[in-house]
Amino acid sequence: MVTSHDVARLAGVSQPTVSRALRDQKGVSMVTRVRIREAAKALGYVPSQIGRSLATRTTGRVGVVSAELCNPFYPALIEPLHDALAALGYRMILVTDRGDAEIELEPLIDGSLDGVVLSTSEVGSSLPFELAKRGLPHVMLNRTVDGASTDECVSDNVAGAEAVADFLVDFGHTRIGAVFGPEATSTGRERTAGFRRRLAERGVPLSPDYVRTGEFHQDTGRAALDELMAVKPPPTALFCANDVIAFGVCAAAAAAGVDIPAQLTVVGFDDIPMASWEVFSLTTMRVDLSVMGQRTATLLAERIADPELPPRRVVLPVELVLRSTHSRPQMPGGELSGSTSPASLSNGLDTA
Repeated sequence: MVTSHDVARLAGVSQPTVSRALRDQKGVSMVTRVRIREAAKALGYVPSQIGRSLATRTTGRVGVVSAELCNPFYPALIEPLHDALAALGYRMILVTDRGDAEIELEPLIDGSLDGVVLSTSEVGSSLPFELAKRGLPHVMLNRTVDGASTDECVSDNVAGAEAVADFLVDFGHTRIGAVFGPEATSTGRERTAGFRRRLAERGVPLSPDYVRTGEFHQDTGRAALDELMAVKPPPTALFCANDVIAFGVCAAAAAAGVDIPAQLTVVGFDDIPMASWEVFSLTTMRVDLSVMGQRTATLLAERIADPELPPRRVVLPVELVLRSTHSRPQMPGGELSGSTSPASLSNGLDTA
């Protein structure tokens, strides 16, 4: 087995110099650093993570609690986080939250991780409190937990939902419905609150007949579409609390012969990559998941380096993206009312 001593002999340096060079530490010239890396490559040397952990009292590993990756939102969220952590020198260990039980604490606190990113927590979760009790650095990603004093990186869910409400009202819709996410999550709660409040401020009541609530799954959207289109008269516009719900609505609408957008405007939230696929071409509220991943990784790295930092909260702005699932409501004769562009779109909203 090739060791760092073998690399040192080939490069003509001491073993501690090899160690410093391969860790990118100070005190090694660029010429020597290159020579050592070339020697390591020639010998096929891979630094021992165990040895490094013993020397530095760190593991270089970060645990990321995520939902199962069959939900397309999570690959879109986790990939930029993975890349950002890797750029900072951390390996990402994925811990899957299947949603049917509290995440097991032991794999997170057994000493194998330098920090944890929590992306699936419900508002009443005890997990961030348990991690704080044990002094393990952690960051909340996309979600928050009531009462937890921890670093957070989230989108501006309230402002985004308010902007969707304004968009639909300005577009001429009065029979507006919604498929909200679970109230047990901060994203579901905040998007619901923002949408309801702004509709009330605009004088357009949100009828209980036009509201459904469920998990952030396609099945929620499918079931909601069938029920809402059976209401007389049905809504002419639906706000979906995330894109995955909106995909379910669109699929059920196609199966039921409901024309989107002529009969029903559908607006999502998140703008995951699938939203731009031609089969959906979904009008949605964009969250920059790449920036969210980068900022989260930075927050965690800073927290690991200085556990005494005060809690920080990063709120990322959102942006409405107009595609093909919105239209003005139909008049009784089947015509669309007014023009196809509301005046409010002159305020700089992205129309790409």
